[in-house]
Amino acid sequence: MSSLGKLIQIETRLFLRDPMSLVIGLVLPTVILIGLGAVPLLREPSEDLGGLRFIDYFAPSMIVMAVGTLGLTNLPSVLATYREHGILRRLQATPVHPVKLLVAQLAVNLGASLASALLVIAAGRLVYGVPLPQHLLGFALAFVLGMSSVFALGMLVAAVAPTTRAATGLASVLFMAAMFFGGVYIPRFMLPDAVLRFGDFVPPGVQSLLDAWTGTAPAVIPLVVMAATAVAAGAVAARIFKWE
Repeated sequence: MSSLGKLIQIETRLFLRDPMSLVIGLVLPTVILIGLGAVPLLREPSEDLGGLRFIDYFAPSMIVMAVGTLGLTNLPSVLATYREHGILRRLQATPVHPVKLLVAQLAVNLGASLASALLVIAAGRLVYGVPLPQHLLGFALAFVLGMSSVFALGMLVAAVAPTTRAATGLASVLFMAAMFFGGVYIPRFMLPDAVLRFGDFVPPGVQSLLDAWTGTAPAVIPLVVMAATAVAAGAVAARIFKWE
C-alpha cells in the first residue's frame, strides 16, 4: 500500500473513533430529518412551498449541515491541532511529506460528506417517501461545487489559524453563516427576500441543491460563484499554509 493510502486508512480510523465527528458530521443530519418528519404537519403538502411537504423542502438543508460540519468545523480544527502539536513539522523530516496528510484529511472528510448526504437521501426516501433528486446531473454538479467551496474555505481557515482555538473560532463564524443562509436555523422560505437572494451564493449553495432536487436545472451564476470560491480559497490556502 502506498504511503498516501496508508495515511487515508489511518485518518479514516481516527475519524471513526471520534464520537463527535462521527455522530455530528455523519449521523446527526439524518436524525434531525427523521425527527422532523415524525411531526405529521410537516408531512403535509403546503401551498407556501409550491405543493411540497416541509420534509421534502428541508432535506437539502440537512445536506448543507453535513457538508458544513465536516468542511468548516472538523477539517480546520484537526489540521490546526496537527500544526499546534508539531505533527506537520515532524512529518517534514520524513519521507512522508505533510502534503499527503492534508490530502488524506481532505479525502476522509470529503468521503464522509458524501456518505452523510447519501444517508440523508436514503433515509428520507425510505422513511418518509422524500423524492430523490429529480435533476441528477444538476444535483451532482451543485453538490460537488458546493462541497468543494466549503472545503476550500475550511482549508483557508486551517491555513491562517495559528492555534486550534483560533481555528475553531474562525470556523464557527463561517459555519453559522452557512447554516443560517442554508435554512438550517430558520427555514429559507421564512427569510426576507434579500437574505434569500444573498444566500443563493453562500457555499454550499442550498438553493442550487433544492432546485435540482425538485427537477429544475440550477442557475448558472451561483454555480460559477461556488467554483470561483473553491478555486480562489483553495489557491490562497495552498500559498499561505504554514506547517509550523
